[in-house]
Amino acid sequence: MPESRRTKELPASLLTDPEMIDACLIRDFARVFRLVKVRAGIFPSMIARQCELTPSRVGEVIAGRRQLLHMDVIERIADGLRIPGHMLGLARREWETPVALAVAGREPPDLVQPSAGLRALAALPGVEVDGILALAAGTKPSPSTLRALRSSIEDYWRRDDEHGGETLRPAVVGQLRYVEGLLTGQRPTPIQNGLYGIAAELARLTAWTYFDGRQYQQARAYFSEALQLAREIDDHPFMANVLACMSLQATYQDKPADALALVSAAQDKARAASRATPRVRAMLAMREAFAHAILGDRKATHTAISEAHSQFEHICEGDPDPPWVTYFDEPKLIVDTGIAHGRLGEVAIAEPMIADALAREDPANQRGRAFHAFWLAQTQLQRGKLDQACHTAIEALVPAAAVSSERVTGHLREFYEQLAPYREAPAAVAFEARLRATLSPQGQRTPSSIRT
Repeated sequence: MPESRRTKELPASLLTDPEMIDACLIRDFARVFRLVKVRAGIFPSMIARQCELTPSRVGEVIAGRRQLLHMDVIERIADGLRIPGHMLGLARREWETPVALAVAGREPPDLVQPSAGLRALAALPGVEVDGILALAAGTKPSPSTLRALRSSIEDYWRRDDEHGGETLRPAVVGQLRYVEGLLTGQRPTPIQNGLYGIAAELARLTAWTYFDGRQYQQARAYFSEALQLAREIDDHPFMANVLACMSLQATYQDKPADALALVSAAQDKARAASRATPRVRAMLAMREAFAHAILGDRKATHTAISEAHSQFEHICEGDPDPPWVTYFDEPKLIVDTGIAHGRLGEVAIAEPMIADALAREDPANQRGRAFHAFWLAQTQLQRGKLDQACHTAIEALVPAAAVSSERVTGHLREFYEQLAPYREAPAAVAFEARLRATLSPQGQRTPSSIRT
């Protein structure tokens, strides 16, 4: 093999290690390759190039999905990694004899014609990639690493509110898998726990993007993954948060019993945690109110609403609220209270509360503004305020058009269907005209094609 394609020699400590000797003896190349990577710093791409294999083939071997049995392949591995022949049951290899003692020297490298196999290796990763991989593997997560990752999560949530999460999902999943890869190493406990917390939040964010897209099965899978990651560090408040998210999803799936069971489990987790703040407890109580409202249990709904407001009154400026609950501010408490009353049919109570909260909502939260505007329009319509309802719905089209969210589309369709008895009224005609202009400037789509 040309000198320019040779990796560094395996350390003597590895070649004499009983585990390496045993792996070579039985030709367990998955174990051999893992030991070579960990103990000698020779990465799979380097193994592939030196042994004239493809990176995918090496990856399959390491993953246990493929075995290497052909003698010519085993010889290439021995020569490429400089594993003495006897360790693999082979004859002594030519390179094992020092050059100075060889009977006949090799041809100069510039006279050797590359074989077809070597020419095919030109497409494999080069030395520069190996160096980058080595650098990445040597990176040790630090407190600044955790701060950077948390900052990116905050940015993801902000962009999710403004534009929807569908286009963010590939980046979020990629970062989730990256952080999970870091968890395989041995780290100081604060760093390791921080990585678990970040991975759990990334899994929850991924689940949320699927939930917002009404892809409920995928959402549930990622919510479950978030629960498992949080359980590793006994983060009971975060587990409560994930269960509360799953409860909210159950309300959208018209599964109120499931919603109530999930939020009850969330509250159990919060009670078991000494660091569950009043804001966390208030948010959970409001999710419980949603579940009771869908079940039509008026008394239980009002009790849960009272508990939410009572807990919210105990919030202090210095409370150690986790970042994931800071969204639950006073406007959010008020609008959720209005929605809970609206679900019970108490629209006279619901309308002013939703209107007040909507007036104070952050303009950047496009999805939230669209949700709550359509809720307000529905309550106004139920109160017989047709003109006002249509005006509110027209204003809701602006943030609705700015965000990609199947849940927003669902609320829009609900209002459109409730408007059916009033189709000929001037206010309804105006709303439909604006709806057509918003969804289909060229008139190619009609309101009936809105996806649910």
